[in-house]
Amino acid sequence: MAVQINPSILSADFARLADEAQAVKGADWLHVDVMDNHFVPNLTLGVPIVESLIKATDTPLDCHLMIEDPDRWAPQYAEVGAGSVTFHAEAAHAPVRLAREIRAKGARASMALKPATPIEPFEDLLPELDMLLIMTVEPGFGGQSFLDIMLPKIRRTRELISRHNLPLWLQVDGGVSAETIERCAEAGADVFVAGSAVYGTDDPAAAVRSLRAQAEATTARAPWACAH
Repeated sequence: MAVQINPSILSADFARLADEAQAVKGADWLHVDVMDNHFVPNLTLGVPIVESLIKATDTPLDCHLMIEDPDRWAPQYAEVGAGSVTFHAEAAHAPVRLAREIRAKGARASMALKPATPIEPFEDLLPELDMLLIMTVEPGFGGQSFLDIMLPKIRRTRELISRHNLPLWLQVDGGVSAETIERCAEAGADVFVAGSAVYGTDDPAAAVRSLRAQAEATTARAPWACAH
């Protein structure tokens, strides 16, 4: 699997979102955190901003929905043009049906797990997904410290993906930086969401390139990748 770097605009300047999107040219996706102040204790942006942002950048949008009732709202993000839509396992009432609906509307379907949510109960659902997101902080706010206790969960998830020979991307989000990205890559992640590690620098595009180089070098020698 190719390494992918997804800068999170949660750490960008919301007054200059179009410019901030252009500042990370070379990124694979632009990660958009949608929060409703119910599922998580924070409120960010919604469908209208996503629709506007799509027009302002050629980089596809990776929308992470930290919201209640994603069964109702998630398909709208696919309809307006998001390239990938992530819903939370803890919030979805019918995750298989939702994943299929997102795919039917032309987007990649992804499911996220909070730190305390185990992967094992969802093993049979994995073929319905294009990506699985392991949260490496508690969702809701940017700038949190990476939770090392999530590394075994990333490894177990990679083992399940390999066992079933699935073309499933494994994303990590939360505290991903130059100090933590290699641990994530070694454990089995191949898609990395980075917020302040990109937008907190003087040159966001250079930060993307540097993080990619670190992850690629680690992946090249990681046992899970060498087995493929």
